[in-house]
Parts: sequence; C-alpha cells; structure tokens
Amino acid sequence: MNEANLLESLGQVSASETGQVFRDFLRGHVREMICEVMAAEVTELCGPKHDPSPSDHYRAGSSSGRVLYEGEREDVVRPRVRQKSVDGSSHEVELTTYRVAKDPQQLQAQIVQAIVSGVSARSVEDIKPNSPGVKRSNVSRLWQEAGSKFVEELRGKDLKATKWCVLMLDGIHLSKDQTAVVALGIDSEGRKQVLDFALGSSESLEVSRELMSRIVRRGFTCEHRLYAVLDGSDALRGAVVEFFADAVIQRCLVHKERNIKGKLSKRHWGELSRLFTRLRSVQGIEAAEEVFGELKSLLEPINAEAYRSLHEAGGDLLALHRLNVPNTLHRTLLSTNAIENSFLNTRRKLGRVTRFRAETDQAARWLSYALLEAEKGFRRISGHSKMPLLIAALQRPEQASGESTSPPIFIA
Repeated sequence: MNEANLLESLGQVSASETGQVFRDFLRGHVREMICEVMAAEVTELCGPKHDPSPSDHYRAGSSSGRVLYEGEREDVVRPRVRQKSVDGSSHEVELTTYRVAKDPQQLQAQIVQAIVSGVSARSVEDIKPNSPGVKRSNVSRLWQEAGSKFVEELRGKDLKATKWCVLMLDGIHLSKDQTAVVALGIDSEGRKQVLDFALGSSESLEVSRELMSRIVRRGFTCEHRLYAVLDGSDALRGAVVEFFADAVIQRCLVHKERNIKGKLSKRHWGELSRLFTRLRSVQGIEAAEEVFGELKSLLEPINAEAYRSLHEAGGDLLALHRLNVPNTLHRTLLSTNAIENSFLNTRRKLGRVTRFRAETDQAARWLSYALLEAEKGFRRISGHSKMPLLIAALQRPEQASGESTSPPIFIA
C-alpha cells in the first residue's frame, strides 16, 4: 500500500478503524525496509546478481523468517547466503541485519516494564499475544534475570570515590517474615545515594552488622567522624558504633515525637508538636537545651512513660545542635525523613507484589528495583552549601589541632 492508497483507505473506514489501518500501513513499510536492508547486505557480500563478486560468499535462495517489530512477530522472506570453506564444503552465514531485526531485547524490555507496572507473569501473554517468549515460565525467568541485574547495579556502585559525611539507616517491612534494613549515604556536597540493604526477619544486630560490613568493604568510609541519623533502634546503633566507634549519633526527632504522642492524650499533642518544631528550628546547644528542658517540664507531671521515653533518648536528640551548625541543615539531618521519603516511593512499587517468598531472592530483586527507581528522584539536601561547616564540626580533635592521625580500623 502506497501513500495514495493509504489516504483512500482512511477515507473509507470509520474513525475507530483508522488507527488500525495506519498501524498496518507502518508495519508493511517496516517489513519492506527490513527486506531491502537484508538485500543490500547480500549484495555487499556476494555482489550484484548480474555480476557476482569473486568472494567465497554466494546466494543460496530464500526462506521464510520472522522479525520483531514493536515486540510482535512479523513474517518476512529472508535471503540466504552460504560461504565456501577451504576444504570445499560450505556453511550458511547469518545476515547481521536479520539477526538484529529479530533481536528480542526490545520485547524483553517491554515485558520487564509490564512486570514492574503490575502485570502478572500469566497476564503478559494476554497483552502481547503475537509475541514470542511470553509464556508464564519464560516471563518469570526473564524477570529473574532482569531483577538480578538490578541487585548487581545497586551493590556494584563504587563507594570509594565519594567523600561520605552522613549515614542514615532505617528498616522497611516487606512481609511478616521479611524486613530490610536500608542504608542511605550523603556525601560532602549534599548528594544522597542508596548504598545497600540487608534482609532479615527484623532489624536485628546481625542484619545491621551484615549491612554495615558490606558497605565498608565496598569503600564506605569517613575522613572525619561519621554523622549517623537513626530511628532509635539499639541494633542499628550497635552496628554503626562497631564500625565507626566515634560516630556522632543523632536520634530522629520525628520518630521520637511520634513515639511520645502515642503515650499522651490528644489534648497534649499540640503543645508537644510546638516544642518539637522549636527544637528542630533553634540553632546551638544552649537554645536546644532550653527547649529540651521545656519538653521535660511538660511531660514529667502528665505522663511518666512519655517522660521516660524522652529521657531515654538523652543527648542523642541534641547531637546536631551540639555541633553548632547552621539550622538550614536541620531539615534533613535531624530526622530520617530523607530515607523515609524514598520508602514511600519504594512501597508504591512493592505494593504490586502480593507475596514475598523468603526462600528465593525475590525480595532482593524487587527492593533493588524499587530503591533504584526512588533514587532517580533524589536531589541535594536543603542547606547543602553549608556542608563544609558540618564537616569542620565533625573533625576529630587531633585533626582540628593539625596532628597526624591514622585512619580508623573498621571491623569486618
């Protein structure tokens, strides 16, 4: 069908059919183009039909073949070429153009995209009925291969080349049997990056230690004291201190406020939120201790458990204030919101999975994909221009005085 016939056909069909007519026209042109390119390759190998070249390649007729266009099969007639061997025998030569035209890479990318968009393996065949390799077993195998690449991509990042400053650890619940502890790093220029994760039944010390051990082996280190933001888990804290003994640990103020609210009557929530908002905004340890004192005065007479919860956090709630850095950094560095926000995007992807199988690497594949997708939306932290002041405040005493010091020894 040429352009004139196409216009005539479009004028003879209903509006609902014009799209199909146009797509059929494009398919026909694509088939013609592929056949022309294959014919040109044959001519290059064998010479023109009327004047064959003296090479050891010669035409060997044609046969039916199949190529892929937009992930679907298209029947074509492919020319065949054979090559003479030194011993007088011959063998068929696969045309490069034909191999490329039937390459399933585009189809595989479409299948992976369908899977991550929520299409089940058994339903892919319904949306790609004319495509090869869309049976449930093939789709599952393809997703396993693609998912393994996501894991390799996440855990294959070079951490040595980056000057790290901040580490955040937090857990994300996948199922009743699986929890992932995720590490997020912030470099000296305020850029965020997902470092790695470890899977277990809970946020245990063993799982946290496995995660820390892996990122340290991959090159995560600090030229100064590490600044770590945690949600209050003893296991996370223990793992960080095991590898970075002099780390400055900041307890997440959002987690602590939420925890205390759960112990109070709702009539006290407004005052509690007001004081925590002040605590997040004031700069310097003196102002922070004043607000902290008001929090204790509020809680002590009304709820013993809430007061005990605040007292339990101790100085970790004021770790950043003690460094006396500009409060423009408080928005990011006083809570684990940076990693919690990435979990929101992660859960949107993982929400399509109805069941995680602990006996396979399914959770690792899906979590790697979801975290990498969330990372694409990362921006530099608020107040990133003040990061040099944070780094200066994190210098060890011997570094600040100019004395030479050996790098810390990390326990593997």
